[in-house]
Amino acid sequence: MSVERQAPTEAVNEGTQDLDLLGTPQLVALLAREQHAALGAVERAEASIAQAVDAIVARLRAGGNLHYFGAGSSGRLAFLDAAECPPTFGTSATLVQAHIAGGHDALLRAVEGAEDDAAAGAAEAAAAVQAADAIVGISAGGTAAYVIAALRAARERGAFTIALTSDAASPLAATAELTIMLDTGAEPLAGSTRLKAGTAQKLVLNALSTATMVQLGRVYGNLMVDVVATNEKLRRRAQRLVQTIAAVDPERARNLLIESGGDVKLAVVMARHGLDAREAGAVLERAGGFLRSAL
Repeated sequence: MSVERQAPTEAVNEGTQDLDLLGTPQLVALLAREQHAALGAVERAEASIAQAVDAIVARLRAGGNLHYFGAGSSGRLAFLDAAECPPTFGTSATLVQAHIAGGHDALLRAVEGAEDDAAAGAAEAAAAVQAADAIVGISAGGTAAYVIAALRAARERGAFTIALTSDAASPLAATAELTIMLDTGAEPLAGSTRLKAGTAQKLVLNALSTATMVQLGRVYGNLMVDVVATNEKLRRRAQRLVQTIAAVDPERARNLLIESGGDVKLAVVMARHGLDAREAGAVLERAGGFLRSAL
């Protein structure tokens, strides 16, 4: 009689078997300590994360998009990362796209059977993914049929496929061209991958999107120079950026931002080279959008 293989994320954590016997301070301390494993797992995966960034950057430079496919907590983390790219890096809404099993309803509540719907994953990838794109499939256990089918369909279309999983022997890892393996071990609450595995996934998605945008010229030093100023806090940030990089006073920074249509990089080039918006735009274009090169 064969025994079904159990994913590492389904194992029982021997160090947390008495959760219900602990007082609140001890319980919180134990849960916090368990999270340390997430950072260690990401650090051990740095080489494969860097490979993934280089592959994604190559696709985006050639006109492709980045897609995340996930189910449950993994899908919600994907949406969080994708949603932050336009305001943080000034990207279009389509450059980084997230897809979740069960559709948008699954962002707020569990949709029964959604992660097992391989047909839905394949159909969504076929509709959204092009050959020039890069795809990250996210599943801690690596068994979500929706995600596996989406990656398989994307790969068949010529897209570059990346698996983000905590099980190197999973079907998801076998489907992708590159695997980012996060050895987070047994969860403090058995099988609840929104905990350590989810934290590690969030860290990797942060690294993937941020490093990609740095390589695409959307960052100057450690400053968000492509920030979209959609509220007062961000408008103040944009002004500080122009003041700091262009070495101008607050009034001059405000006027430059008005003349540049709120574009920080354009305003800085205008100030540093004494150009109007059109001329500064041409300089930036020749520099491929990299502010450092334009200066």
